[in-house]
Amino acid sequence: MATKSPKSLIDVDERERRLLAPYAMYSSDSAGRVFPEPDHPYRGPFQRDRDRILHSSAYRRLSGKMQVFTGEMGDYHRTRLTHTQEVATIARTVGRALMLNEDLIEALALMHDLGHPPYGHAGEDALNECIADEGGFSHNQFGLTIVQEIEVRYNEYSGLNLTREVLAGQTSRVDKQAKGKRPLLEVQLVDAADSTTYDAHDTDDAIKLGLVSLDQMSHLGLIREGLSYVKKRYAGLSKELLRKAIVHRLVNHQVTSLLDYTASQLKERAFESTAQVVNSDFTIGPDPALAEQKKELESFLYENVYRHPQLIQVRQSAQLRLKKMFRAYCKNPALIPEKYRPRFEKIGVRRVAVEYIAGMTDHFCEETHLMLFPND
Repeated sequence: MATKSPKSLIDVDERERRLLAPYAMYSSDSAGRVFPEPDHPYRGPFQRDRDRILHSSAYRRLSGKMQVFTGEMGDYHRTRLTHTQEVATIARTVGRALMLNEDLIEALALMHDLGHPPYGHAGEDALNECIADEGGFSHNQFGLTIVQEIEVRYNEYSGLNLTREVLAGQTSRVDKQAKGKRPLLEVQLVDAADSTTYDAHDTDDAIKLGLVSLDQMSHLGLIREGLSYVKKRYAGLSKELLRKAIVHRLVNHQVTSLLDYTASQLKERAFESTAQVVNSDFTIGPDPALAEQKKELESFLYENVYRHPQLIQVRQSAQLRLKKMFRAYCKNPALIPEKYRPRFEKIGVRRVAVEYIAGMTDHFCEETHLMLFPND
């Protein structure tokens, strides 16, 4: 799969040989695509995957899907799209320092939440209940369905025709407990960056929106360390600047720990190929002490933020709407737009109904519900 480029540009393979570690995934070692394509003159296969995901309809719709908090609570907090961008940034930062394949990392990061339905995990739980007797609904699995079947970019076939490495990386997210070979380091890193990102930005958003306060969180190890670090360096910060400084420290502390610990572990392992990585028991992550602090923070967020009465009310209301819409589409499939109907024979009306709802943004979902049930 050698990629030839104009003489004025460095060949993709040559660039990777100069920059990547032996345990990284090289473009020249890619297993290719389901539908073979000629190489691009100056973009490697994972760069092309990144661009295909970036230009997909599903990626654009992430801007209208909630991460944790709804639009009713203002416009400061993260959406599913800004979360994805933060994951990609952190993953690329760490990946560059570890000499991993940044193009593959970015493609994986941009894709990782592509299948999320409206209303975040509340929406996912509702849709899962709707077809629990048919295997349920998983946003990670739906992300694969989007890029392999639903997105239409070519005349010859459905889907984006991504590389097998990107598809395998997303597949590993569907069942993280599955036995077998370990994912590539680039895949593992995106998962670690995802955790790093939401721990920091959910803390930031929750404090900004007044659901919790820094004082309530000051007993937590990561927050206590952040407060100590910031107050030693800055005096007289306003509440706004203190929050921002704490969140900055929370990101930097986690990223530094993740990088330092992983680098030391990789040095010990001395992997010489991706084959050695996937056949090992190695997992990218922070040092054990920080991992315990992250669990403590995530437990607090679960009990005091994700289960906050305001969010529980939004969650329950959203789930009722989605289930009611599902029943309406199953009762009258003609309500589903015509372009989705060719999938009726392949996967059945009920799953098509779930897929159609899952592709909606929060706002479009609300508008559609109002159109279907104007008297509610």
